[in-house]
Amino acid sequence: MSPRRNQQRKWITATAADEPTGTPLGGSLRRTEDYRGEDWVVQTVAGTAGRHYRCPGCDQEIPPGVGHVVAWPAHGGGVDDRRHWHRACWTARERRTSNLQRGRGAPRY
Repeated sequence: MSPRRNQQRKWITATAADEPTGTPLGGSLRRTEDYRGEDWVVQTVAGTAGRHYRCPGCDQEIPPGVGHVVAWPAHGGGVDDRRHWHRACWTARERRTSNLQRGRGAPRY
């Protein structure tokens, strides 16, 4: 049996003044970052969609339930231009090149 917690929990409520500079969107933040000389809209997601995605930074799968980053070009970027990245891969995107060694029609393994 675990010991009883005697301290009161302090619940913190966020106000509009406490929000970070991004735009809140369903518990995630949308911001604009520079990548390859153009502006990209970057959104952090919780990964609750229940789908597998392939990270363009490391060419590894992002399983369902894993938080990651979705990025797309700010100007002219549509649904087809969105890319799902691991957070670490998005952070290191300028230091590494794409590891993609297969075409879209090629088998995964």
